[in-house]
Amino acid sequence: MVPFAYTAVADPISAIRRAADGTGVEFIAGGTDMLQLLQEGVRAPVELVDINGIGFDDISVAVDGVRIGAMARLADVADDVTIRERVPVVAEALQESASPQVRNMATVGGNLLQRTRCLYFRDPTTPCNKREPGSGCSALEGQNRINAILGGSPYCFAAYPGDFAVALIAADAEVIVAGAAGERTILVENLHRLPGDTPEIETVLRPDDLITAIWIPLSAAGRRSHYLKVRDRATFEWALVSAAVSLGFDGDQVLEARVAVGGVGTKPWRLRHVEDMLVNQRLDRDLARQAGERAAVGAEPRGQNAFKVPLLKKTVERALLRVGGFSAGDAP
Repeated sequence: MVPFAYTAVADPISAIRRAADGTGVEFIAGGTDMLQLLQEGVRAPVELVDINGIGFDDISVAVDGVRIGAMARLADVADDVTIRERVPVVAEALQESASPQVRNMATVGGNLLQRTRCLYFRDPTTPCNKREPGSGCSALEGQNRINAILGGSPYCFAAYPGDFAVALIAADAEVIVAGAAGERTILVENLHRLPGDTPEIETVLRPDDLITAIWIPLSAAGRRSHYLKVRDRATFEWALVSAAVSLGFDGDQVLEARVAVGGVGTKPWRLRHVEDMLVNQRLDRDLARQAGERAAVGAEPRGQNAFKVPLLKKTVERALLRVGGFSAGDAP
């Protein structure tokens, strides 16, 4: 581990100023991902700024939405009555994340910014464009079973690993960001960037930007939703494929649809073309199957991750059937 300075701050303005003063400054809150990256030698900040004292850990309900402070712990949000009742897709995604111990420590803001689990990103002895720009992508010809089939480039096709961001896209959520230039909001679906030829730049955030809250509009609360996660083992594992589905109905006809998937994209991936085929249609098993088939349009498997294509199709189909009220026996 490379030595670094450590500073604890008590308010967001102090945190932003520390980050704006120079390069190599990074924030730490729950630290569940950061500490691993420090130990593995993947990250070497000049200074870590501890933001645990800045507040922003409340969950508040307004007439038009729910505001979740960025410092709220995953477990507290997953257990919140309003979240569980009004936007179950978010609660389900959090309950499927990591382990109870990690959920008690990790913050929702930090969770959105977690780094990929690509084997080569986590191994400093191997080339990785995301970790060391211009060094090459070892996964192209190497161990790429867990890597992305959507949104990749010749420079990187590391999969975004999180559950929470995928569910937030299905809930039309925004992040509220404070920085030296002031406060702004960003749709969660626009927070992360495609790798292109600069995979080391993962989000649209500036170095001095600090996520202060997540806003979920309660217009999404009238929809029926579900989060389905497929993984190698039942607990404490990242998704091979996941699907977050949120549908608004008039009787059995779909009026509006949000479908996002995880484990398969270089960023949390929204399937707008699947949403379009669902709207104004009656959801039945046949439509769910067709939508599942369409979910894989544009997929570019490489070597060991080709199994994700049929798995993605079935995962989206099963999630739609669940939201549609079909019994387990009706699902594939």
